[in-house]
Amino acid sequence: MKKALIAIILTVVLLTACRNTGGNHTMPHDGMSGMVKEADPKQAGEVQAQFMLSNEKPAPNQDITIMIDIQQKNGNPIEKFDVEHEKQMHLIVVSQDLSFFNHIHPNYKGKGQFTVTTQFPTAGQYEVIADFAPNGIGAMNKSQWFTVQGNTPTPKPIVPDATLPKVVDGKAVTLSFDHLMANMELNLNFNIKDAETKKPVTDLQPYLGAVGHVVILSEDGGNYLHVHPTEGKAVGPDAKFMAAFPHSGVFKIWGQFQEKGKVFTVPFVVKVP
Repeated sequence: MKKALIAIILTVVLLTACRNTGGNHTMPHDGMSGMVKEADPKQAGEVQAQFMLSNEKPAPNQDITIMIDIQQKNGNPIEKFDVEHEKQMHLIVVSQDLSFFNHIHPNYKGKGQFTVTTQFPTAGQYEVIADFAPNGIGAMNKSQWFTVQGNTPTPKPIVPDATLPKVVDGKAVTLSFDHLMANMELNLNFNIKDAETKKPVTDLQPYLGAVGHVVILSEDGGNYLHVHPTEGKAVGPDAKFMAAFPHSGVFKIWGQFQEKGKVFTVPFVVKVP
């Protein structure tokens, strides 16, 4: 990493007052391996993250290296991290209007430092969310907003889907809930069929050690939920998850699955009563 790395914005903390990007990790119920317990909020508050970019004025469609330093409050690096879903860190990048979503995995360089090179597709505001688990503390997330230079396109409205079937990469995916309410656990089910033949997809492959990966964000990016499957060995057509929405409002959901070596991402927007 070159000395030109610029610290765009320094320490961020979990559960900030203005943007409550909380560590909502819904754990599976079938004893799946690779799962990490959620960090106690007090312990998570003792962990800080410094986000840096390789260019203080990032531009669209240019390689940008993101560096994340995970430290204790006294500035000492945290050096050991648990592996969750086959990775020591998951990095979620979303545009302010949530129309852009990217799930990437930084490399661990040691002494608490993670790096990854990526691109931002357009000018505007982006939230970068680091999801990780310091050894002995538990799973948590930290986030930071960045500004990409240039003419920002008109934001796309975040509108709840009238119906929940979606067609992506030749797959017809229907999302359903056992009930949709805030402040209580609920089940999400992704039913996946071949869009042309309507036949159930029964050959899903493990993605990051599970049947799928689901990320949920509130429409302002302030609440982040990273949920996990309740049936880790499922192969379709149903992929079941459990989550708890922290409040009423509009949320965007991204389900990620793998078939025949290709990962496909299915977005949904729901309004939680």
